[in-house]
Amino acid sequence: MIEISIPGQRPLQLRYLVLDYNGTMACDGHPIDGLKEILQTLAGRLEIHVLTADTFGDVKRKLEGFPVTLSILPKGNQDEGKLKYVQKLGIDQSVCVGNGRNDCLMLKAAALGIALIQEEGACAQTLSAADIVCQDIISALGLLIHTKRLEATLRN
Repeated sequence: MIEISIPGQRPLQLRYLVLDYNGTMACDGHPIDGLKEILQTLAGRLEIHVLTADTFGDVKRKLEGFPVTLSILPKGNQDEGKLKYVQKLGIDQSVCVGNGRNDCLMLKAAALGIALIQEEGACAQTLSAADIVCQDIISALGLLIHTKRLEATLRN
């Protein structure tokens, strides 16, 4: 668990990290360099889940050795599917990271929502639904390791 006390906000007690795959963890279906190592660091403190429609059909193979629970969602209504998944885990204990329109609902509902603008870009609605916007996944996950950065960004 990661506990974060943010001045002017209620404390965060995070147990789950929920990640979109394409556009968030991967570019063109390939995991971003350095991601496995940072997830291994976080796995000691958070239960990590990856939600995807598996656009390229090989996500299971690409994530071999990653400390994650993989869930492949049906192609339709992915936004609702992702939200329901996070609700089952516990919204108040989840940090969600994504970039696409289908990530909007889970980012808005989560205790902490982080949107990314990487090579694939980001949906404007998703950016406005997030608590924080980062330039890449490594920076976003770095906030969970170096929590003073997160406190500085979110304090009142």
